[in-house]
Amino acid sequence: MGRKRKGRAGEQGVRFRRKLLAWWARAARDLPWRRTRDPYRVLVSEFMLQQTQVSRVAEYYPRFIEQFPDLGALARARPRAVREAWDGLGYYARASNLHALARVVSKDLGGTLPDHPDELIKLPGIGPYTAGAVASFGYEKPVPADDANVNRVLRRVFFDRATGNVQRRSGSWHGRWYRKTAIEPGSSIRPSWSWER
Repeated sequence: MGRKRKGRAGEQGVRFRRKLLAWWARAARDLPWRRTRDPYRVLVSEFMLQQTQVSRVAEYYPRFIEQFPDLGALARARPRAVREAWDGLGYYARASNLHALARVVSKDLGGTLPDHPDELIKLPGIGPYTAGAVASFGYEKPVPADDANVNRVLRRVFFDRATGNVQRRSGSWHGRWYRKTAIEPGSSIRPSWSWER
């Protein structure tokens, strides 16, 4: 009986993944930070995208990367130069944290960003989502980058509007299962995505 349920649930996960990837193929915007697997560039984009519109970041990201093309260049920069490059994006603590992070990584970690969320989260300005995003998008590690947008999609898909309850399977939240089997990189069913798609 458990096998049958797992099989059906696995098929639902595959269908959900296919629909999500089909939507992505139609709706994804061509953004400069999506064209790289460089962990530093992924990190810069994630810092910039915190509470800032994508269209605004699309203007600033290329200029920032041109001025500070790698972690070492950012670490060597003066704080004022970093603030000036960030000027107009708002939430200037992000720029200070990114600069502090670059200095810590350069001084204490040999200039290489860690590839695991448990290590990334110890760095200035990095929370759970950013740690997951850098590990997943920059290092292609099988870890989730789970933010409000992911949770909003999962709620819309798995929230039972008729009863007002989250759909459940064997006592656990359906969305968590789908996060593991349908969208999380390295899921047990099969890899959730391929960078070539």
